[in-house]
Amino acid sequence: MGQAFIPLLGIEDDESLFAMPLLNPRSSEYSLHVLHRDVSLMLMSYLGTLKTLIFKFVVQAFGTGVWATREPMLIAGAASVWLFYLLMRRVAGELAATAGCVLLAADTLYLLTSCFDWGPVALQHLLITGGAYALVRFYQERDERVLAAGCFAFGLAMWDKALAEWMLSGLAVAALVLCLRQIRSIFSLRRAGIAAVAFCLGALPLIVYNAANSGATFSGNFHRETNRFGEKAQVLWNTIDGSGLIGYLTHADSQTPHPHEQRGLQSVSAGIERAMGDDTDNLTIYGLAAAVLLSAVGGWRSVRIVLFAAIAMAVAWVQMAMTATAGGSVHHTILLWPLPMVALAAGFAGAWERAGRAGVWMLAVVVGILSVSSLLTTNEYYRLMSRNGGSLSWTDAINPLRDDLMGRRARTVYCVDWGILDNLRLLSRGRLPLVWSDSFSPAEMAAMSEPGGVFAGHVEGVQYMPENARKLAAAAEGAGLHRESLAVIADSFGRPTFEVYRYVRTVSGGTASGR
Repeated sequence: MGQAFIPLLGIEDDESLFAMPLLNPRSSEYSLHVLHRDVSLMLMSYLGTLKTLIFKFVVQAFGTGVWATREPMLIAGAASVWLFYLLMRRVAGELAATAGCVLLAADTLYLLTSCFDWGPVALQHLLITGGAYALVRFYQERDERVLAAGCFAFGLAMWDKALAEWMLSGLAVAALVLCLRQIRSIFSLRRAGIAAVAFCLGALPLIVYNAANSGATFSGNFHRETNRFGEKAQVLWNTIDGSGLIGYLTHADSQTPHPHEQRGLQSVSAGIERAMGDDTDNLTIYGLAAAVLLSAVGGWRSVRIVLFAAIAMAVAWVQMAMTATAGGSVHHTILLWPLPMVALAAGFAGAWERAGRAGVWMLAVVVGILSVSSLLTTNEYYRLMSRNGGSLSWTDAINPLRDDLMGRRARTVYCVDWGILDNLRLLSRGRLPLVWSDSFSPAEMAAMSEPGGVFAGHVEGVQYMPENARKLAAAAEGAGLHRESLAVIADSFGRPTFEVYRYVRTVSGGTASGR
């Protein structure tokens, strides 16, 4: 994807951030925040440490930084596309598998959310697609080792992020509705035991955590909400048409007084935008409607595959839509993938297989049109990113902020706004003495004003937690401290983003130096 996408480090939500390895702030050695030796069972009540465990070895082998953070999840995304091809080849045939693989690989938000692993989502796609492939293979070959592998993958998906329950329950309901006869034909108590044991082994850390914490994963994360279905349905629509992160991932033209000059591949991207327009919606939603209608032409197999995808997707989406704080963002709706591509590929391929060689060419044309429309959407993200840069959540100003703080050799760096501490910890390889601050008692303020202490936050007007900044200012005033700005850090587009400052004691006639 080039320099416009890969180098961004900023991560918008705590789920993605905490899923990365966190380096020990008291040591330059690679280490993780740990519990019970190497890795704790859970980072949050619904987010396990599978990705953390993987990245332990990544950072030991390749160090820290943007490339080491991004590329492993891109590899996971590519692997999930390959597993999707293998799955579709077994359930719908070679033609549908090829079409689905192309469509999934071209899908804009599948690419971007895998690249940034925003959510996180990449391991979810890999494990659930891989588990589904294994179960289909088990049905066809009766190999119980494959059954165990598939259920183990599903268990790992639950440990990785308990929201996998949405997709797993959707797949289960669809299977019971449409494949009950097939399930009966292979069912035995022995196989049920193998499946249960394998699943529980994969999900064992989640099970142990909930046994020790009174079911905290499931009792503390679901709060019913039924008044935002329309809003969440719009988010799903925008995820399907690829526009869901426009205006969020990148800055708009109006927010960029000094855009970067676009050269080389970037100028080609801009030229494509001028020729084709800046309409960011792809044609996938219309392709889905056509595929559903055409599935009837392809016969019962095509209809059943499309229905399976539709039922599984509906069950999963209704659960997220009914959950407060869920379903209102792309990082949840993208978890439904690759189900839309299952319906697309099966519907079109089933219909046009009946037309012989002409049908193959017709399918190639339709897949080509849909894929090009997705690539044009991706091009618009690339154009905006290279021209205007990432939004505040994805700012490249984090790198000069790290350099500034490393050069100051501060005794303590107090991070007083969201989105700073863990990025700096990763980029500094744990060498910055970082502390999160949101409680400012008189005793704490006295310690914070000691020589060698500096503060890092966003500049006024772009703060995530302005109430924290006001609380700090009031506490400092009450403690007789004066704020002294040390540096304002801008991004590569000249937008002031971060401020480094300190507090010094106010004395009669001026201020006393904090150094």
